[in-house]
Amino acid sequence: MTYDEFNRYCQSFPATTHVVQWGDSQVWKVGGKVFAIGGWGKSGEPAFTFKTSEVNFHFLQEKDGYRPAPYMASRGLKWIQQYESKAELDDELKYYISESYRLVSLKLTKKLQKELGLNQN
Repeated sequence: MTYDEFNRYCQSFPATTHVVQWGDSQVWKVGGKVFAIGGWGKSGEPAFTFKTSEVNFHFLQEKDGYRPAPYMASRGLKWIQQYESKAELDDELKYYISESYRLVSLKLTKKLQKELGLNQN
């Protein structure tokens, strides 16, 4: 996945905002809270960082091409970085980004969720 593809995908979620910060990283937020980051790759290759469930965090930290996210995981946060951006991993990455969006949006206050039109079942 390229950064352009990443940005288009993140933009497809409702009520998102995009900023460039933290060393030219592509940062995507919902309700002011980060759910995905494009950047921070060590080798100059694309790298993508996202929030995970505890189960997925433990699974992905052992999987090739993934690692605990720099800066975030060291603070006890369950964030993973995919640093191998092979095309065959794009669908998997999209799943984890959508899951990150869901996890972050569910942590917003009910009032803010309602204002943003989120999580209305």
